[in-house]
This record gives sequence, structure tokens and C-alpha cells, in this order.
Amino acid sequence: MVLEALSAHGAEVRFIGGCVRDSVLKRPVRDIDLALAVPPPSVVELLRRAGIKVVPTGIDHGTVTAIVGGQSFEITTLRVDVETFGRRARVAFTDDWLADAARRDFTFNALSCTPEGDIYDYFGGLEDLGHGLVRFVGDASERIGEDVLRLLRFFRFYAHYGRPPPDPAALSACRAWAEKIQTLSGERVRVEVFRTLMATDPADVFELMQAHAVLPHVLPEANGVGRLKMLSWIESRAIRIETVAPDPVRRLAALLATDAAGGDRIAKRLRLSIRQRDRLQAMISRAWPIDPDQPEAATTRALQHLGAETARDLVLLAWADELSGAARLPRGRNLRWADLLHRIDAWQPIPFPLLGRDAMTLGVAPGPRMGRLLREVEGWWEEGGCRADHAACLARLRMLLAAGD
Repeated sequence: MVLEALSAHGAEVRFIGGCVRDSVLKRPVRDIDLALAVPPPSVVELLRRAGIKVVPTGIDHGTVTAIVGGQSFEITTLRVDVETFGRRARVAFTDDWLADAARRDFTFNALSCTPEGDIYDYFGGLEDLGHGLVRFVGDASERIGEDVLRLLRFFRFYAHYGRPPPDPAALSACRAWAEKIQTLSGERVRVEVFRTLMATDPADVFELMQAHAVLPHVLPEANGVGRLKMLSWIESRAIRIETVAPDPVRRLAALLATDAAGGDRIAKRLRLSIRQRDRLQAMISRAWPIDPDQPEAATTRALQHLGAETARDLVLLAWADELSGAARLPRGRNLRWADLLHRIDAWQPIPFPLLGRDAMTLGVAPGPRMGRLLREVEGWWEEGGCRADHAACLARLRMLLAAGD
């Protein structure tokens, strides 16, 4: 429908960039981008005439978004950069497909394809894709200088598409421009870091960033590459548990070596959401131990305080930590960690049997004293594995009162 609308007056329309790249590799295609040599106002008019919803997402730079049945199609008019200003550029529209391709970041992102399946490859992107070579279009240093975000995108694409050895010209340019990463917004850095962390084996790429003096400008607190390597193995290949899947916040926590204050600084710098910040802080602080060696009652108590999600995060990190510090674990040790994760999945919160009205029946007035007494009984109840019933907890409260508390 979108293709028909855009080509209604004979314009050539091509798929462009990532959707072509991933189709060639037979990977899932998430975003569909299209390009054509028609000015943005005319693109909007063509789509609206066909009854298609249009959102002017970046119309000044030639981009609009068409929405059909919940599917978005980003449509860009062919363009060339007249002048660049970091992440922004002053563009001019063109009908030259080669000139448009020349402004893109990597050779395999400059691929375009007709609806009939004819691929246009101006810079050897297909060959690079086949060899796992992430290579900038043109001079690597010039391309990063136009937009420093491309530096982080290099490592992200290498994590997902690259094979050793990495392109030396790209690495040299990344090293030279690394200090400019601080000019990027926290949101932009977070997006690239999280996408890199979601690669199958992200630790290798962060090691590469460290070796080429890039990582200190992105995450100076990163010093847990070994733990990240083990966590990625656990999440992706070691076990098959439905609730365990690759997670960028957990992988970020594995990569970091810092304290609670450092975690707060990272959350602010990367503009994490409140939920992401709280999860990161819980994993960094490791305030509540949970491991296969502790008694069942201790595990239950930890779950009561932490909840299943935080407990799962801490178990996975502790398991990864143990793996990264030992050449080989004793026979069955990994099974014990996996069993602990199954126990977390099976756990259901257990309500504390006593309420304020129970204390009031024993003559305790509402207020700080009541709260302290109930917390003492609850701590005793948790230490026993949350097994004591209402009568036993009430008897414990009577005992405290009889002792003069």
C-alpha cells in the first residue's frame, strides 16, 4: 500500500539501510525504511491521497513516517549533507542515489533494494557483510567527525555483525575521537550501550573498547568484563528457564565495578528510567545475599524483602561472579545455581500473619511502639522461614510484651 502510494506518479522507491542488510542475512527485519527522490511535502501529499496516516517525524531533514495497520515505515527523500554540526546537518535534497548512499555510516547500511529485489551496492557492503567487516563509507575519521555517535555505532554493529579482526582504520578513528563522546547526550549513549550489551557476546566488544581507550570515555566505571562474559553465557546458552533472558540493565550491572554513589551517577549520566535506576542500584549494592549455600529460611527471607525480579538479578550476577573467578566449578555446582532460579520462579509472597489490630487486642496503642513490635515479630517470623502461623506470631508478640518491651 505504501509502495503503491509513493510510486503513483512513477517515482523510484527503494528499501534502504537496515532492512536490506538484515534481509540479506535472513535476520528478522524490525524497521522498514524507504527512500525516493521526491520532496517531503509531495511525499506527504502522496500518502494522504492514499488514505495513509503520516507523521512528520523529521520533515525538515526529509523524513516522514507512514503508519499502516500499526506498522511504521520511515520514508526519506534522497539528500546530501551541505554542512554538518555534530549530530545535526544542513541537507539538500537530490535525485542522486549514490550521493545519498555516500552520506551513510557503514557500507552495509548504504545498501538499497528495489521492491523487485534488485540490490544496489555502491561501496562493497555485500562483501563486507559476508566477511563480517564493519567498515565506514569513505574516510572513517571524517565520518565520525561529522557525527560522533557513529563511534559508538561502530562498536554496536561490530557486536552484532562483525567478525575478527576489526577494521584497523575504524579502530584508529574511534580512538582518536573517543574524548568527544562526552559531547553526546546521555540518552544517545544509553541507547547505543544497551544495544551493544544485547549482542550474543558483548564482553568481547567491551574488551575491544577498553583496549583502544574508548571505554573510559563511555563507562569509566566498567571493570567487570569477565563477569559480563559469564552472565551472557548463562542468559543465552547455559540454561533454558523462561524467566531468564538477556537483559541490558543486568548486563550493565555485571560490567560495572562501583558503589551505590557511582551507580547513582551512572543512572543520571545515562538518563535511566526510575525503574532502571532502582534495579541497577539493587544489583550494585548486593545488600541481601542469596546463593545456593544458604539455608532455605534465608532464601525465603531474601525473597520476601527483594521480590522475585531483584532476587533473580542478584542470583545471576553472583553465579556469573563465581564463574569468572574460577577456572572450573565443582561438579553439580551450576545445577545448584539453576535450581535456585527455579525456586525463585516457584516462590509466592507470603503475607505476614499479624496486623495492627492484633497488637491492639493485646493493649498496644497505635504508634511507633506498635510498629517496632510488629517489625520485631516479623523479623523472627522471617528467620524461621515465614512458617509460623497467626497463633505462633501472636504468642511471640505476647512474649515480647511480657518481657517489658
